[in-house]
Amino acid sequence: MQKLDGQLITVLGGGGFLGRYVVQRLLSRGARVRIAEREPRKAVFLKPLGGLGQTQFVAADVRDAASVARAVAGSDAVINLAGSFDDMAAVQADGAGHVATAAKAAGVPTLVHISAIGADSGSASAYGRSKGDGEAAVRAAFPQAAILRPSILFGREDHFINRFAMMMRLSPVIPVIAPKAKFQPVYVGDAADAVVAALAPGAAGKTFELGGPEVLTMAALQRRVADATGRKPLFVDIPDAVASALASGLGWAPGAPITKDQWLMLQTDNIVAAGASGLAQLGVTPTALADVTEGWLVQYRRHGRFAQAAS
Repeated sequence: MQKLDGQLITVLGGGGFLGRYVVQRLLSRGARVRIAEREPRKAVFLKPLGGLGQTQFVAADVRDAASVARAVAGSDAVINLAGSFDDMAAVQADGAGHVATAAKAAGVPTLVHISAIGADSGSASAYGRSKGDGEAAVRAAFPQAAILRPSILFGREDHFINRFAMMMRLSPVIPVIAPKAKFQPVYVGDAADAVVAALAPGAAGKTFELGGPEVLTMAALQRRVADATGRKPLFVDIPDAVASALASGLGWAPGAPITKDQWLMLQTDNIVAAGASGLAQLGVTPTALADVTEGWLVQYRRHGRFAQAAS
């Protein structure tokens, strides 16, 4: 296990889904962790994970360059996890540049930036463009930053697998948007391990794409969730023309909210490029969906843990 004893590592967005796993791993390796959030009180739940004086909470908004500069001052490393589906350009493009510029100005030796598969300044989707612009801003200000591009993250607190499971609990009919779109879901714990591994000098200046051990279509993924929760809904594939019209005009599809930008994102497979297995490069063994879903998807079964007889 990589030791980080006494190092001060600032994590922007440390109270988020991926952030809580990253912080836990940093603390277990002996780092002092400064958790920077727009509303620090929302991340205080992380405090018991560390020892006395091991955690610090500061207010910072990546859209505000001055607050970022204050947050990263004196750090041995900075990890930027900040992301948004709302103010995308300000957070993921301009904000990424603010973090990289502040880290460089403060003399921070190591920066790890979290982007996403599909990051491309020429992307049709605003999300993809903002991620691509963010990468460009990071490279311009801090060329030796390690950039990680995960596929869809899954885990107990996610808003992806849980969303499908909730839909199946509430409705016997499930519309499937973009049934042939491909994903390579990566376990949030593996992504966190990759983030920590990317703090090592050998990762500097490199870009890593992170994907799990399986490539699944949207339709196959939803059927996996149904199997795991003991549900047998009727899946109805929505024709692309219909889904596109709904996303463009109404911004939603029955039972499955979707925006125009999300629809555009689904037009490109969210999988690791051939020969770009970032988890392997960073020494992380990928975890399959089935290996961890049992522990939390049980809540969506009709009778919870009593849905099946003990063997």
